[in-house]
Amino acid sequence: MNISKFVTPEIIFGCGSLSQVGESARRLGASKVFVVSDDGVIRAGWVEKALHYLHAVGLKTSVFSALTTNPKDGEVTEGAAHYLAAGCDAIVAVGGGSPTDVAKAVAILVTNGGKTRDYEGINRITRPLPPMVSVPSTAGAGSEVSQFAIILDSERRLKMSIISKSLVPDIAIVDPELLRTKDRHLAAATGVDALTHGIESYVSLASTHLTEIHALKAVELISRYLRRAVADRDDMEANTHMAMASLSAGIAFSNAILGATHAMTHQVDGQLDQHHGESNAALLPHVMEFNLPSCPQRFRQLASALGKDVRGSDPLRGGALAVDAVRELLADIGLDQGLAALGLNEAVIPALSRNALRDACLVTNPREASGADIEAIFRRAL
Repeated sequence: MNISKFVTPEIIFGCGSLSQVGESARRLGASKVFVVSDDGVIRAGWVEKALHYLHAVGLKTSVFSALTTNPKDGEVTEGAAHYLAAGCDAIVAVGGGSPTDVAKAVAILVTNGGKTRDYEGINRITRPLPPMVSVPSTAGAGSEVSQFAIILDSERRLKMSIISKSLVPDIAIVDPELLRTKDRHLAAATGVDALTHGIESYVSLASTHLTEIHALKAVELISRYLRRAVADRDDMEANTHMAMASLSAGIAFSNAILGATHAMTHQVDGQLDQHHGESNAALLPHVMEFNLPSCPQRFRQLASALGKDVRGSDPLRGGALAVDAVRELLADIGLDQGLAALGLNEAVIPALSRNALRDACLVTNPREASGADIEAIFRRAL
């Protein structure tokens, strides 16, 4: 018998849906809300608007924004202390993947205790978490619907994957209006993150019919609208479709998990403090080439979703068109650079490869990868 699980939060989608944040938190039983965000989102004015809606329904708030692009375990510890000192009983994350991941990790510590590292891996959370609402400001991470929290271990200099259905927020509010204040580079990088989620979840060993539907739709939307979204940040049609693509990709990878690209970028991001989407861009085409022989028909379907004409082609040749399409898209949005351009030194590749072999995302990669395989992909991606 083939049995699978499929988990999503309540989803509120549409322009202006940020206005639902106060009512959503109140429905979850909140009285004082711990609002997690970052300085960029605060400067854009979205936190002020969220606070207005929270206060309008009688909720008290406490804001925490002491976090970085690749959030670290120390920031989570500080956030947990802030939450407890303020006497909060619910969490609202407003921002990209970083605020949402910190919000999730804070939720773990304030209810389960210990250190962030204690929860690395799969299903290590034992006690219920506080009610949580997530409001993404980027179209990429998909954290608002996922069972992942990715936190950088400062001592080991690698990203920890914390995976549990407990981490799926209770309510996700996806308002495409929030995407307007991203700059072009961030729009490109987050879009590639969503693309990687869609591709990796589609070929994942844990994919199901439900995840495949969301993954393919995400890839199709990104292929059609990411170039437009990068070119014109006020193109609300493109922003809305990218918000939906990110949401769909998030639903897909949360349930199907990911693959070697993310197992490797988690290590790169521990070494370099650049956006996760940039390291995905450097590695994704090379991982796709490595995985292609193991599931050519799936890559052929991805090529079609990416806009390639695969009629009359055999699965291997048609699947190779998916790699071509990804490379063309990366060039068009200015992210066709290697890891060396991001600052990665070849000397660290053996250590990064060893760590990647222990990453939970590698388990669902469609082709088994040895340490030598991972090292070879890293070197091709330089």
